[in-house]
Amino acid sequence: MKQVKYGNRAITASKLKRWPNPSQDRDYTIDIRFAEFTCLCPRSGYPDFATIHISYVPEKYIVELKSLKLYLNNYRDASISHEMSTNQIFDDLKKLLKPRHMEVSGDFNPRGNVKTVIKVSTDQDDK
Repeated sequence: MKQVKYGNRAITASKLKRWPNPSQDRDYTIDIRFAEFTCLCPRSGYPDFATIHISYVPEKYIVELKSLKLYLNNYRDASISHEMSTNQIFDDLKKLLKPRHMEVSGDFNPRGNVKTVIKVSTDQDDK
């Protein structure tokens, strides 16, 4: 019988969490880099590796970092494109945090000599 490791249990059970912004009276930027993002190519099944960069100006809430780490690790077995994964991360964080401004970029490692960087921001919502 295969035993589920505690890390896999934590990832599976995780939910994105938010905390109150301790400085709601000022604009400040939170930059987060997640250098070990992985997902699976939906066509080939090969792993894709990326650095996810999240930059936001909070309103009422900030993201709890451990929950973000577990949330992003949930993608490692997902068959999902670069574009969809970056947009989904943006959508989920935007819905949770309702920030004053946010940008999410997926900086994917080259594969087949092609490098992809996907950027999504609240600036694009106005267009």
